Amino acid sequence: MKRKLTSLLEKSIQAGMDAGLLPPPVPSHIEVELTKDPSHGDYASNVAMLLAAQARKNPREIAKILSEGIADPEGVLERVEIAGPGFLNFFVRGGAFAVLLETVDRQGDLYGSSDLGRGRRIQVEFVSANPTGPLHIGHARGAVVGDVMANVLTAVGHQVFREYYINDSGNQMNNLGESVLLRYRELLGETVTFPEGCYRGDYIRDLAAELLKRDGDRYLHEKPEEIIPLFTDYAGGAILEGIKEDLRLFGVGFDLYFSERELYRDDGVGKLLRELQEKDFIYREGEALWFRTTAFGDEKDRVVIRQNGDPTYFAADIAYHRNKFLRGFETVIDIWGADHHGYIPRMSAAVQALGYEKDALKVILVQLVNLLRDGKPVAMSTRSGEFVTLREVVDEVGKDAARYNFLMRRSDSHLDFDLELAKRQSIENPVYYVQYAHARICSILRMAAERGVDLPGFSQVDATLLRLPEEIDLIKTIARFPEVVEGAARTLEPHRLTFYLNDLAAIFHSYYNKNKVLSDDGGLTAARLFLVGCVLTVLKNALKMLGVSAPEKM
Repeated sequence: MKRKLTSLLEKSIQAGMDAGLLPPPVPSHIEVELTKDPSHGDYASNVAMLLAAQARKNPREIAKILSEGIADPEGVLERVEIAGPGFLNFFVRGGAFAVLLETVDRQGDLYGSSDLGRGRRIQVEFVSANPTGPLHIGHARGAVVGDVMANVLTAVGHQVFREYYINDSGNQMNNLGESVLLRYRELLGETVTFPEGCYRGDYIRDLAAELLKRDGDRYLHEKPEEIIPLFTDYAGGAILEGIKEDLRLFGVGFDLYFSERELYRDDGVGKLLRELQEKDFIYREGEALWFRTTAFGDEKDRVVIRQNGDPTYFAADIAYHRNKFLRGFETVIDIWGADHHGYIPRMSAAVQALGYEKDALKVILVQLVNLLRDGKPVAMSTRSGEFVTLREVVDEVGKDAARYNFLMRRSDSHLDFDLELAKRQSIENPVYYVQYAHARICSILRMAAERGVDLPGFSQVDATLLRLPEEIDLIKTIARFPEVVEGAARTLEPHRLTFYLNDLAAIFHSYYNKNKVLSDDGGLTAARLFLVGCVLTVLKNALKMLGVSAPEKM
């Protein structure tokens, strides 16, 4: 409907220009939005106020020109009103809404998809936790945001590639290997002291025990510098396999796990830094090398090679992002913890220095999760050295509840996650409420089948019978689904899907509680069956994008 109204406005503006009443050009973007108050119509647009400046006319005068110039051959509109400083309020004819359901019937499982992306290649890099410990609840939120964002972008026609960057190089990996070696020696009876920076979680002891069981005490008397790499590779590999399994159980998969070590192969990072130094983007000051990120708006220049000759994380990240673009991705999306906000300007600078547009890099920030149990904070450490793990949360509340609840707020807002609420089978639990709507409709369809009534198609019903205010609300909400998906894709805000589903489920449950779908009136029964069948399609398609199941019984 928004597209229909936008098209009517575009043609009206063009007609006004042809008549010499409005100056060109037609705006490239015309906003048409749903109204919150039914007395203001079904949709509204502020386009008259946007045109007023270039036309040098009062916005209400512009609105009058546009409203009088609207040609509506399909009879979509009941009327158009001018309100306030120049808003155009559109009142859609009741029967026109019902026609929108034909699209749902025709597209079925594809309803909500579009060709907005036109095959544009996008890489989404997310989670990318260091393989130095199991995934915790903070990683879990980023995993869902990334996975659902990739689903949404795919639905609107992008070619999407999901990638996990393995930080398997540098000091944190050496510290991991040393940590396991120390626990290994401790298990063999030595008294050990843990240096600062070593990992002390129980999982380190478990890894040491596994290595001891496999290889015995053969490493007990070896020089640490000679065997730490072996312990590092063993521990890093084992932890990464655990991470992959946790993600699989969480419904998250990747097209590629990219190793940081690949960037250093054949002096790859060094060669790139020398290229950038030749272009004067990198300069030497003392014993360190600095990147001129201030040339692209950063608050200060950043070190890429330390005084001791070691590259910084930033140096590797520059090389990694060039690698992404060289693989043909037109846009790369990074999903980071909110504490990395200050890192955005330097990466933006690097992308521009590499010769790419600033907008080619997009960053989604994910805020912290506050874990609760019946409203009371849960200590974010179950054992010394470990946060609450992703596996623990999924084991307790289930994949569906975990995924849905992680998307109940904007990703850059703090999120309260109540474990008990997530398990509760009641309308207080958002995922249960939405899944129950799906199961409820499946039950209606089963009852209809038992009475010998099949789910009809659009051509088999009289859609004009769907005229109750709550039926119009349902139809309007169903029709809004493709707009919600496109909006989530444009703004990189996957939480819009859960907000939408909460609204749709509430409207459906309210409608069902007031009205019989199956009645003695055959025509009305068919129309209402078709309507709830459309709701079912939207629920199923939206839940699929969220990676959440759509149960037929609950």
